[in-house]
Amino acid sequence: MAMTNEDILKSIEENQVRFLRLQFVDIGGMVKNVGIPVSQAEKALKSGIAFDGSSIEGFVRIEESDMILKPDLNTYQILPWDVSGGKVARLICDVHRPDGKPFEGDPRYVLKRAIQAAAKKGFIMNNGPELEFFFFKRKDGQATCIPHDFGGYFDFPPVDQAEDIRQNIVVALEDMGFNIEASHHEVSIGQHEIDFKYADALKTADNVITFKFVTKTIAQKYDLHASFMPKPIFGINGSGMHTNISLFKDGKNAFFDESKDMQVSDTLRYFVGGLKKHVKSFTAVTNPIVNSYKRIVPGYEAPVYIAWSGANRSSMIRIPAARGMSTRIELRSPDPSCNPYLSFAVILMAGLDGIENRIDPGDPTTLNLFHLSNEERNKHGIESLPGSLKEALDSLETDDVIKNALGEHVYQDFMRLGRAEWDAYRISVHDWEITRYLNII
Repeated sequence: MAMTNEDILKSIEENQVRFLRLQFVDIGGMVKNVGIPVSQAEKALKSGIAFDGSSIEGFVRIEESDMILKPDLNTYQILPWDVSGGKVARLICDVHRPDGKPFEGDPRYVLKRAIQAAAKKGFIMNNGPELEFFFFKRKDGQATCIPHDFGGYFDFPPVDQAEDIRQNIVVALEDMGFNIEASHHEVSIGQHEIDFKYADALKTADNVITFKFVTKTIAQKYDLHASFMPKPIFGINGSGMHTNISLFKDGKNAFFDESKDMQVSDTLRYFVGGLKKHVKSFTAVTNPIVNSYKRIVPGYEAPVYIAWSGANRSSMIRIPAARGMSTRIELRSPDPSCNPYLSFAVILMAGLDGIENRIDPGDPTTLNLFHLSNEERNKHGIESLPGSLKEALDSLETDDVIKNALGEHVYQDFMRLGRAEWDAYRISVHDWEITRYLNII
């Protein structure tokens, strides 16, 4: 049931909420917020709150800086911890221009636009991401790269020293309306995963943002740092954000067809075809930082090769065994450093392009792609994901479908920021170079 202004004001009074956090994200997916006392709640709910958009990365120039935060009432949640002064609630906001029009640079609006494009074709996209992360020790208030424990996949206490921390995160998330399915230690030392139930794309993107700040907040209470960096430690597995995707039409799963091979519909096949066609371009969005490309390398379970399959985990896209209403695609390449609003938008528009143009994904592969030679992969026509942020940005620059999904405003700023990050990385002198060359050259 949709929330109303009256519902929220009643909850504020009954729960003795003292402050509201009005949240939104910048182009990089970083959570921003302005805090207001509840005496301003009625005004904020009715008219929104003005802020300076020129100070937010990827928004507007200083001469056109006035922007309005308009709360999405259905995102109202009381934070499951008290702060000095009392309880705090949050609302996720859409960004608008002063004339009331949605701001085209708002990542949440980019996803809404993609959802509307799908709706015109009768589709609703549901997705469920699996976010991996590390707990690192802190020293003098700063994060280190020292893992909190030395556990491995599905390990049990006392080897897994973070069970209590994960449980507190789960309780906090459930208090905020999440439906948690599982939590466990991941493969690498200090690495963990908490899975929550799928939802429509917009709610899921909101949940990703909420999940990350809740996890970081709880970790700090244990004097730990929760990191969603894709590859913080060389030589062990990095953190991915495998994303499960399904399309529904007229209340039915459009990816399921009992009469077809593998019981997957042509809609699913064409959606996969669209993903394969555009993945080199949208990887710039789903894997948006230099460090992302240290994860997607052979040898660490991360997908490297552009292929699809059934249960084969060496391919970029797999179709888990469940069928019927649970038929879905698992896209394994994204990582948790991404902006979920932009990522889900480009994934959806790539898949819709595949459906509209009936793009054939080719045959699914049953081969272990990690064990094939370059010659064998070439023989099967299997290409690789971009090897660097620069390669991904170069590909994005030539892909009109993904550029249009982002919109001109976001595309231009995304490219500017991505190129700047690559150039900063390219001209920096790194410890590896000093260790390798200083004493011998």
